[in-house]
This record gives sequence, C-alpha cells and structure tokens, in this order.
Amino acid sequence: MRYALTEVEFTDPDAKVRISDEESGVGILVRYDDAPVGFILLDRGPGCLEGQELRDLLTDRAGDEITAELLERELRAEGILPGLPPLTVAVCTRDHPDYVSRVIRSLTAAAASALCLTELEILIVDNAPSDESTRIAVEAFRDARYVREPKPGLDFGRNRALREARGEILAFIDDDATVDRWWFRGLARAYADNPDAAAFTGPVLPWELTTSAQILFEQRGGFGRKFMRRRFGPDSASIRNYPCNAGVFGAGCNMAFRRESLIQLGGFDEALDTGAPLPGGGDLDIFYRVLRAGLRLIYEPRQLIYHQHRREYRALRRQMYTWGLGIMTYAVRNYRYDPAHRLRFRCMMLGWFRTLSAMTFRSFRRGNVWKPDLALAELWGGIVGLCGGYGRSVRRVDRIRKQYAP
Repeated sequence: MRYALTEVEFTDPDAKVRISDEESGVGILVRYDDAPVGFILLDRGPGCLEGQELRDLLTDRAGDEITAELLERELRAEGILPGLPPLTVAVCTRDHPDYVSRVIRSLTAAAASALCLTELEILIVDNAPSDESTRIAVEAFRDARYVREPKPGLDFGRNRALREARGEILAFIDDDATVDRWWFRGLARAYADNPDAAAFTGPVLPWELTTSAQILFEQRGGFGRKFMRRRFGPDSASIRNYPCNAGVFGAGCNMAFRRESLIQLGGFDEALDTGAPLPGGGDLDIFYRVLRAGLRLIYEPRQLIYHQHRREYRALRRQMYTWGLGIMTYAVRNYRYDPAHRLRFRCMMLGWFRTLSAMTFRSFRRGNVWKPDLALAELWGGIVGLCGGYGRSVRRVDRIRKQYAP
C-alpha cells in the first residue's frame, strides 16, 4: 500500500497528477502562486488527474482556503514582508544523525530564498546521546551549532535550547521533519501581523506515504493540516472547554515562540516529554500556559513542515498509546496547578473519553479504516495517564535531576 505525494499549482492550467500502477492513492499539496494553501488526501487507483476533473477536485476540497488566500493578497502588498528579528531554530534529537543532516539541509535551503531573515541560528541539541555520531554529522555544516544535554527527556532538551538560543524568536522542529520553502516567510508574516503573539504554529504534512501505517495515520487526520489562519487568545466562546482542548493549536514538531515569553513562563515542564515512559504532553502544556498568561497563539498555514510518520504498524500503535497518555497527563498536570479551570478540564477529559470510546466502537464496523487495536491503544494510554501518570513522571524526573546534579 503506497500513496503518491505531489504538488499542484492552482494557477497552472496544464497541471496534472499522475498515480502509478504501484500506488493506490495520492496526497496533493495545493499551492496558489507557490504559497501552500491546502492538502488533499485521495484514495484512487492508477491514472491521471487533469483538466476540469482536477480543477473541480481542487475547488471542492481547497476552495475556501484558496479564497482566503486571494482575500489576504487583496488586503496587502504581497511582496512587502517585514524582516524577522534574530531567529534560532532548535532541533532536539537523540541518536538520529541522518535525520539531523536532512533537517539542517532543508532549513538552509529554505533560508537561502527567504529575504525576510536577518540572522539565523540552527541549534542542534543532542539529548543524552549514546555515541558521537550526531556531533560528527553536525560538524559537517558550518551553519549549525551543536550542544549536548546529558539529562534524558525532550523537555530537558527544549529548556537547554531556551538557555542556549541567541535569537529573539526560538522555533522547534523535530529531527524527523523538514521545512517547506515558505516556512520562514510564513513565520515572518505571522510575527509581523501579530505583535502581541507569543507562539506560532503551522500545518504538518506527511514527508512520505509509503506504508499502510503512514496512510492510516493521515486518514485519521495526522498532526493537523488545516490551511486557514487562526488567532487564539485567552478566551473563545466558539470552542468548547477552551483553552484546555488538546490538539487544537498545533503540534510540537512545528512551533515557535518569542524567547522572552518562554522565559517568563518558566520554560517547558520537564516532567512531560520524558522519553519512553511519557513521550508527550509538553507541547500541549506550553500552548495552554501561553494562552492562560493572556498571550496570543497564531496558526499560520504558510509555516508548513513535513513529518516522517512511523513506518511500522507496531510503532503507530505505540504512538497512539502515547498520544492518549500525553493528553491525559497534560490535563491532570493543569487540573492540579490551575484550579480556576478545573471544571473545564473535567469536561474536556470526560468529552475525550466519550469521543475515544465512540471511535473504538466504530472501529469494529466493517469498512472503517481505523483499526480497533489503534483506538484501544489510545484509549488505554489515556487511562494510564489519568491514573497517576503525572505524579509518576514528576518522581522520575526528580531522580534524573539528582543523578545529573553537579
């Protein structure tokens, strides 16, 4: 099972999408005058999409986003883009030198055409590595700086990046991701248009769709691939249980912050994203705390990255378990520390379990693409997170800090 991945320029009357005999579908990134404006996942046999059929598909699936892009261009001179202040892009990694080399190459390639950049620092944070392979890989790039964080845990790495970063803006990209050529321009536009914003996120598309596990994950919705601009503030009457909702604001593999705002918030909670026992929750927590501090979070469609999803089915099942675990651990953490929103968190947790239970039930129906074991894995992760997940993680992190104390 394999899907093609391709790009289509909406303004090109001769655009074509080809699906080979070895492929059973296609993922189409839609661009308007080169800017990314939509993504279409299509289950379709071999053949060629072109002409009016392709035009109708693009209009039907991405018409609202294209209209929004046209309105945006009418409201401003598209060529005038204010420069970003000094920017640090941090990549926290562990024992993935090939991934690190790939993401550095994507950043330098995108930066070469981004006139909005004034100063760029690529910071590689090697988190408790087992060998020197990542350091050696980074040394091959003159535009990247390497630091080692001995304490294992992603949020230890993120906070090390916060201390080390030289830029006014600090962005985080996962090591198994690459940035789109518009990524810097998208961040620059969001930053210029929202001087009161502290955080910036964007869509995450698949880097490849070569296995059934990767296709299943995208069919479920992936990391989120909406292409409409959103501005989130402390309150919202249109979103239930706001801002406690998990997954509404973006993903940790593609997020940026005003560094000073992160410092004022105390950085990331190091009891979240602690590795195999709890590989999640830190991004949800920091988004929530940004909004609870009265700051703004911007979702910008042009701030687009590509993520290499888990190729093996067993790894996808483990990911769904950790998603449930991370969501409920994040919820318990803030239920404990933010009494004013306890009612909203209770409603959010109840709604999450109700939704996952219904999803699990539907997954047993014939023809449902989402498998019962994946739904059950996520549900079970949520139960484990709810039943003492955060307390266990706090104790584990305390032991790590003592172990690495000077």
